[in-house]
Amino acid sequence: MKFAVLDFETTGTQATDDIIQVGLAIIDHDMTVSEVYSSMVKPGCKIPAFITGLTGISDADVKDAPELDDVMLDMIPLLEDAVLVGHNVGFDLGFLQRALDRTGYLPFTGRVLDTMDLLRIFFPNLPSYQLSMVSSSLGFQHDRPHQADSDALATAYVFLKCLEELDGLPLITVQRLSELFDNQDSDLGWYFDGVRMQREAQPVQDLDSHRFYRQLALKVGDWIDIPSAADERGNMPLEDTSFEQFIEQVKDNLRHLLPDYEERTAQNHMFDEVIRALTDEKHLLIEAGTGTGKSLGYLLPSIYHSVKTNERVMLSTHTINLQEQLRERDVPLLTKVIPFAFRAAVFKGRQHYLCLRKFEHKINTKEFQSPKEDVLIAAQMIVWLTATETGDDEELNMGNRGGDFWETVASDTDSCLGRACPWFKQCYYHRAKHEAGAADVVITNHSKLFTDIKAGHQLLPGYERLVIDEAHHLEDVAGKHLGMHMKYFTLVHPLLRLFKDSKNGQLAVLRQQLGSSGSERAMEWAIAIDNLYPELADVKEDWDKLNELLFALLPQRSDAGPGEAAQFTLRLLPDKKPEEWAHITELENRIHIALSQIIRQGEHIMGKIKESDDIVDTDGLVTDVTGLFKDLGSVRDDLRHFVKLDSTDTVYWYEANASYRSKSLQMYAVPVDVSEQLKEHFFDKKKSIILTSATLSIDKTFQYMIDQLGLKEAEQQGKLNTVMLESPFNYREQSLVLIPRDFPTLKGSVGDEHFVSMLVESLAESAQATRGRMLVLFTSYRMLKQVYEPLKAKLSTSEIAVFGQGVDGGSRTKLTRRFQEHPASVLLGTSSFWEGVDIPGEALTCLAIVRLPFQPPNHPLVEAKSERLKREKKNPFMKLSVPQAVIRFKQGFGRLVRTANDRGIVLIYDTRVIESYYGRHFLYSLPGPKMEHMYTRQMIPRIAEWLSDRPQETEAANQEGEQA
Repeated sequence: MKFAVLDFETTGTQATDDIIQVGLAIIDHDMTVSEVYSSMVKPGCKIPAFITGLTGISDADVKDAPELDDVMLDMIPLLEDAVLVGHNVGFDLGFLQRALDRTGYLPFTGRVLDTMDLLRIFFPNLPSYQLSMVSSSLGFQHDRPHQADSDALATAYVFLKCLEELDGLPLITVQRLSELFDNQDSDLGWYFDGVRMQREAQPVQDLDSHRFYRQLALKVGDWIDIPSAADERGNMPLEDTSFEQFIEQVKDNLRHLLPDYEERTAQNHMFDEVIRALTDEKHLLIEAGTGTGKSLGYLLPSIYHSVKTNERVMLSTHTINLQEQLRERDVPLLTKVIPFAFRAAVFKGRQHYLCLRKFEHKINTKEFQSPKEDVLIAAQMIVWLTATETGDDEELNMGNRGGDFWETVASDTDSCLGRACPWFKQCYYHRAKHEAGAADVVITNHSKLFTDIKAGHQLLPGYERLVIDEAHHLEDVAGKHLGMHMKYFTLVHPLLRLFKDSKNGQLAVLRQQLGSSGSERAMEWAIAIDNLYPELADVKEDWDKLNELLFALLPQRSDAGPGEAAQFTLRLLPDKKPEEWAHITELENRIHIALSQIIRQGEHIMGKIKESDDIVDTDGLVTDVTGLFKDLGSVRDDLRHFVKLDSTDTVYWYEANASYRSKSLQMYAVPVDVSEQLKEHFFDKKKSIILTSATLSIDKTFQYMIDQLGLKEAEQQGKLNTVMLESPFNYREQSLVLIPRDFPTLKGSVGDEHFVSMLVESLAESAQATRGRMLVLFTSYRMLKQVYEPLKAKLSTSEIAVFGQGVDGGSRTKLTRRFQEHPASVLLGTSSFWEGVDIPGEALTCLAIVRLPFQPPNHPLVEAKSERLKREKKNPFMKLSVPQAVIRFKQGFGRLVRTANDRGIVLIYDTRVIESYYGRHFLYSLPGPKMEHMYTRQMIPRIAEWLSDRPQETEAANQEGEQA
């Protein structure tokens, strides 16, 4: 078989655009690249500037190039009898067909394969499928991205790598892939079919590398064989070892393993404080600045204490990212340097784990909502099962539609068959739960901590000692979990999964099984299911009406631009209900009664089917349907709680955006104050809780956190220690804060023309002075959009790219990666970029803060907290708004200096930091950078001067870093 790997560079993406370069790599029967054909092509128009910027191809390059006719004459013999391959091949195929047509040839009718599809299937965990990213991940040189010959060659290597992966898969996996694409009428299906036949003709291959069960190949065996960490160790390795001796031994091992390892005073201090709190059974608030080595600072004492006392320690993070970092980076390192075996398990929320029973059912019945996309995701997962040890969705890059697919195959409590499930011993969720029960330290997240509380402590293994990292988020997560949050789709998803139409939905599948069983009783149940359909449709109709009514009540803000999330918000006050509330209550009552009836009838039918011997193989389906009825029950109860508006300690509100109207509706009922619940569930019950973060103090005191988290009593009783650890970085030398004192004041969330033009001007000049490498933090998405286009225009001649969150497609991770890869660029970000974004080194030299990050004072939760403070005769602005903004501000500032070698400038365009009585709280909370304020016009010379005046020790450190 011969493959022709094709890539075109063109003047644009439309059908009317012209080809300007061709690259064609030929892969011969022996699976080697035998020839690369490349040629410029003379287009019939000028090459747009942005295409020249992207490809490096200018009008001068194509001036004397051959015409399209001549190029096609060379290409056609190479395409003969070949399978056409391309990266996102639809684009190149379209241009090829138009070029053949234009030059008088017949269309290409051969087979076509897309490396994008193949990569998704065979490398399901790659973070990006962009060609240059894939090339570097797979270890290829792709030296000239967006040049057709280089792209074609890179695609050819990627294609061969995919075939190599396919070749290494067990036969059963290849058979499942072939079967999955059966009846798809796709060239991918044709190719898998050919590989299957070829493999079936060979002798049986290696059967020891995988576990084979129910026609699937798995990486892992039964989890019930995993012993506990203590049983595995057998002895007591720390019986006669003090913590000091343990730490010294670990440090010695670190020095041997990492030649550049240096002790950090702050980290040593953290070791001592954490072990003291764990041993003395005290709570601890410990602020650890950037560079302290916080993760090891709590991991080592936790592991020591757990192994020494044989008592589990629970660790909780706010983000999955940090959980993954602990799993992928910190725990493997500690495994090498701790002188005895220990076990650290990661345990996430149940919805992160694949349910093998549901997945098996889905691929066997081919119950796909959007067949083309879903078949690819299913294929990706069949291959992933041969490699995953966790079944955790974070390992998969499923693309934009993956979330809907995952929801149908994720593990959940209500549809779990437990020990009756044929997959029980292989189950990923039960494996993770068992591993957590057998581990010394368990790494979970804040959400799971609160889900466990709501489930009566049935989810996490028991623990008396808890470390909470990223603890500045604890109050917020507690509010969300101890309260209620419901979206429009919270009810729509279970309704549609039960019944979409007579062929789609779990009830429809069960109905078909009953109908074909021939049993009389089964026919009765089938008719009973038929009777549920109109009732489910009525509920959906009433739910739509209710959401439309609620949307109509929202105040339509005049300054809201389309696409901005949650422009419209309405707080509901129990004693001042809107006039229309009676109508809403009536609709809610109708939904409540209808759902109660559906659930009662549905559960009755499911119970009968379960007890019956007439119908075989329906256990899983019946359990899934019963689980969906339970979901409907909890939505019914949450809706009643929301509509009743009967608690004075709860803030009720809902929000939506203009683009998706009532379908974007989100309802909230959140406790005004969670400090009492945190005290009751955690600080009163647990022996020791350590809360850590880089941002816990305000004005060098922890009082705000102590009040918010319910630690007052612990403090009074002497059960709370507080420690502030300085960052080891030399901020005076490494960072400069500049404040333009004559900058206009911004009123409201949107900048006026004068403010925006001055901001764009200053940002553009600063970006040129720092050669891009600039992150600009906004507090409003509308303001970001106001700045994006004019800034892009200003910088268009200087070859500095501008990326905008929400404007350029892609997640935060993708945007951050593009920013790091592009040596000269400016990244504009809003809320999620203020923290958790790690851009060490030269990639980030300048951080601009457009406004101090105050929460909108009219946000319902802020409003309710402010009212409570006023009733207590306290100043809400100083007691709530300023502390919250200071913590956010410190997080934002923390993006700049991430290592001892980083050096950079912070521009603060909000003059309130130097003009207002509360501004000092912001500046005083920073870790000691050099601060200067001046006129706007003086800033650029100062930036240039400071960047050129690099301290010698930083230069030396950088040279060392480069050599290393």
